[in-house]
Amino acid sequence: MNQVLDGIDKVVTAISGVLYMPWVPFLLLAAGLFFTFRSKFMQVRLLGESFRVVSEKPKTKGGISSFGALMVSTASRVGTGNIVGVSTAICMGGYGAVFWMWMTAILGGATSFIESTLAQVYKRKNPDGTYFGGPSYYMETALKKRWLGVIFAVIIILTYAVGYNMLASYNLQSSFSAFSFYHEGSTPLVIGIILAVLFAVCVMGGAKRLTKITGALVPIMGIFYVAVAVVVVVGNASIVPEVFRNIFASAFDFPAIFGGFTGSCMMEGIKRGLYSNEAGMGSAPNAAATADVSHPAKQGLVQMLAVFIDTLLICSATALMCLCSGVVPTTEAAGAPYVQAALQTALGDFGPVFIAVSMALFAFTTLIGNYYYCEGCLRFIFKRIPSHNFMTGFRIVAAIVVMLGAIITMQLAWDTADLFQALMVIINVPVILILSRTAVKVLKDYTTQRKAGKNPEFKSANVGLEGKTEAWE
Repeated sequence: MNQVLDGIDKVVTAISGVLYMPWVPFLLLAAGLFFTFRSKFMQVRLLGESFRVVSEKPKTKGGISSFGALMVSTASRVGTGNIVGVSTAICMGGYGAVFWMWMTAILGGATSFIESTLAQVYKRKNPDGTYFGGPSYYMETALKKRWLGVIFAVIIILTYAVGYNMLASYNLQSSFSAFSFYHEGSTPLVIGIILAVLFAVCVMGGAKRLTKITGALVPIMGIFYVAVAVVVVVGNASIVPEVFRNIFASAFDFPAIFGGFTGSCMMEGIKRGLYSNEAGMGSAPNAAATADVSHPAKQGLVQMLAVFIDTLLICSATALMCLCSGVVPTTEAAGAPYVQAALQTALGDFGPVFIAVSMALFAFTTLIGNYYYCEGCLRFIFKRIPSHNFMTGFRIVAAIVVMLGAIITMQLAWDTADLFQALMVIINVPVILILSRTAVKVLKDYTTQRKAGKNPEFKSANVGLEGKTEAWE
């Protein structure tokens, strides 16, 4: 079994290495810069507006609100990557990885706005008045490339049901390695089985139950986690200036970056930043399309805010909490061990317990948030909602994958997730670059109406798309 896994990992690592050296990082940064300038730095000038629209109620009774759609996408974004992903980035890439995670978020805010706005423009309507959509739909409708949409939908399923859910399961079980009851030969399997059963019970309830669960858990766990991080940082305030000096000094150590690009702070920061906030991957637009709003730009702004919440707030909380503990990051401690050592130093015996509980909540919401995307992709592939028997089988397989994730190696878990997320980027980013003109027109229409003192309402004719959208005629 180990030989088979090692063989798979070698293939996955080789393909991933080609994609990340340096195509995916440069594509993300270049696209983020392009969208930032084309939208006239909307991440800054419309940040306050994004906070305003997130509290709006759905346009029609029974529809999914902006906040509800935000929580589904945030459930996927805010997860084990915010803890273990940040730890791995710092241990493998050094202090400077934190800076490059910030950069992926700041530039990724504009990217997330573009892709989520496009998902809203080209969304479809259910008979009951609710909505659905995502990148596959704007590939089909705007580009007239259904085949590309099908390929992308398959890759999303592989990324979230396989790559990300295996990684979330692995990260969760690894967080228990600091406890005396942990036995490497049996504990991961036991945790995997428990997690798979809980996951199966939840997803059998369908998408509406997912929305309710994530809407309740995500804000609570996020606020509590940040609060503990603040306590740790304040308790070690004297070394905060030194931590920031190290972050910026390491981030701009260009000989070190380009001398070993694969494991550099830039590479690790971008990889883990992408895994955490998902900007440009085309995942969050699937949730954004479900929101019942009066103007597509509103949900684009909300999804931009989600990127900032994920990386600039929660990932930064993890980074500062660990770096201010005084524990030196090492490659051997990458992942949960470094976070646990840092929290053990800062909070005593409460630290490892807190991380284990946080990982359990983060992993659970990540698993069900990830699964949410898969149902929509299956609908696109089959041009209808799959049969009950098919969905039951799919959910059982997804639960088995969750169990398997707990028993694979750390290297295979991360490499698989990295490979699939890279494939999403290299398909979705070129598409939204081509379609960005439409999203910019939609943004201009929104800001024009706001300047006129109106609550913006959208019609496809406003941007020259008469007869080309289903939800906005």
